[in-house]
Amino acid sequence: MTNPTVVLVHGAFADATGWIGVISELRNSGIPVIAPSNPLRGLTSDAAYLASVLAQVEGPAVLVGHSYGGALITVAGAAENVVALVYVAAYVPHEGESLGQLQGGFPAPPLTGSLKEWTYPLLDGNSGVEVTIEETAFPSVFAADVPEDIAGVLAAAQRPLATAAFTETASAAAWRTKPSWALVAGADRAISPEVQRFGAARAGAVTVELPDASHAVLLSEPTRVADLISEAIRATSRPAGLLDARRMPVDQER
Repeated sequence: MTNPTVVLVHGAFADATGWIGVISELRNSGIPVIAPSNPLRGLTSDAAYLASVLAQVEGPAVLVGHSYGGALITVAGAAENVVALVYVAAYVPHEGESLGQLQGGFPAPPLTGSLKEWTYPLLDGNSGVEVTIEETAFPSVFAADVPEDIAGVLAAAQRPLATAAFTETASAAAWRTKPSWALVAGADRAISPEVQRFGAARAGAVTVELPDASHAVLLSEPTRVADLISEAIRATSRPAGLLDARRMPVDQER
C-alpha cells in the first residue's frame, strides 16, 4: 500500500527548515513528505494557502501542524484527501474560536511578555502589525532544549507572525471528522502545556506527552515526532473496520 504524503506545516517565529530532522526520519522510512512555507499573515489567508497546496497533492495526505500550524491544519484539514491530523506542541481551536480566545482561558505563557512588535505595509496603503520573540528571550521561551548556538541562529532568523492570526476565528474544525494525534510538549513556554492538553482532549486525539520538551520539540526530538506521524499513517492505512479505536471528539468547555 502506498504511503500518504505527509504535509508538515511550521508555526510562527520559525520556517520549514525546523522540520529537517523529522523529514530525514520520514524519508528514511520511505514516507513521502513536503514542508511548504507558511505565509504567517493570518489564519484565514494562511489556511487558504495550505488548502491550495493540498489540492495539488496527489492521493491521501496526513497533515502535521506545529504551534500556530495546528490552527491551519484544523481549518485546511477539512480537504477531502486529508486522512489524519497530527498536532505537535500546537493550538487545536474549535470552529468559530480564535487563538486569543483559546489561550485566554488559561494563564498567559512566558511568550506573551517576550514579544516585539513591528509594522509592515498592507496592499491598501495602511500598516499591519506583526510580532517576533525578543532575541534574548528566544532560547528560553522557544528552544530551551536545543543547543545554545542553534537557538541563537533560530532567534536571528525567526519569521514574524501577523497579529491578525490571534483574532481571526477558525472557519472549520477538521478534527470533528478526521482522526487526530497530538504531542504535548510538557516544558513548553510558548504555548502552555495546559492549552495543548485541552485542545487535544477536546479533539479526542491520541496523545503522547514529553515532559521535558520545549516548544522546539520538532528539532530536539525529531524521532519521537516522526514516530507519532508514522503511527497516524499506520492507523489510517488500515481497512476502515480495523482503524484503531479512539475516543470521539467532545465539545469540552473550559
